[in-house]
Amino acid sequence: MQSKDSPVSEIRSLMTGLAFGESPRWHDGRLWFSDWGTQEVIAVDLEGKSEVIVRVPSSPFSIDWLPDGRLLIVAARDGLLLRREPDGSLVTHADLADLSVFPWNEIVVDGRGNAYINNIGFDFPAGAFAPGIAALVAPDGSVRKVADGIAFPNGMAMTPDNSTLILAESYASKLTAFDIAADGSLSNRRVWADLAGGAPDGICLDADNAVWYGDVPNKRCVRVREGGEVLQTIELDRGCFACMLGGVNKQTLFMLAADWSELAKTMGSGARTGQVLTAEAPAPGIGWP
Repeated sequence: MQSKDSPVSEIRSLMTGLAFGESPRWHDGRLWFSDWGTQEVIAVDLEGKSEVIVRVPSSPFSIDWLPDGRLLIVAARDGLLLRREPDGSLVTHADLADLSVFPWNEIVVDGRGNAYINNIGFDFPAGAFAPGIAALVAPDGSVRKVADGIAFPNGMAMTPDNSTLILAESYASKLTAFDIAADGSLSNRRVWADLAGGAPDGICLDADNAVWYGDVPNKRCVRVREGGEVLQTIELDRGCFACMLGGVNKQTLFMLAADWSELAKTMGSGARTGQVLTAEAPAPGIGWP
């Protein structure tokens, strides 16, 4: 593995032996993520010490936090947004099933407690492609669709002032941006970056207004600025499903990588090729998640 076009430092392995790591988040001094293959939420510190936080009977599933510190979990195939209470119990925060019968994917929660969740719009990987949607779950648990016509919606990130949502369209090779209104509605849809053949999966935002995105088929993690200029590329030996900035000063780039050819055969129940990789990044993480 090596990096190119980049001042990014040496790539290190923080954790190995994962089934299918996704949805990384930096929270309370540790990297939290979902292991879709084992149906676990795992937290790992900078020394590699890990802990299973909760087991979730759903796959896929994604995570983020409400401003009050309670964990939200998208139980994708059940069409539910779950909330983990202080006693560790899981309760229903919102029912998403009326908006789509297909699996839900990623979540990002803004500073006001609004949760944006996207749905891929078809039965992946077996079904025929159809465009997906994005939904808003308000703090009171009400649910409404806020965007549609999205070509496999994937990772999402939001600016610190809650004004702009950036969303990865994996099948359209682009990052798409929306303005966010006071009531959480989305408008002024536009191309934030054309990725010229890239397949963006999970994303995160940094203080230079650049986005890192994981790319599974191209086996890399890429940093781009608005407009599409590539700033750094980190080449890997397996697909990069997601990335997150965290650690000291939020300037460590965490990359969740795995061998997609193995996952496609077993969906995480076979060979455990999943890894958490790290590198020092040129700018710290900002915004949400």
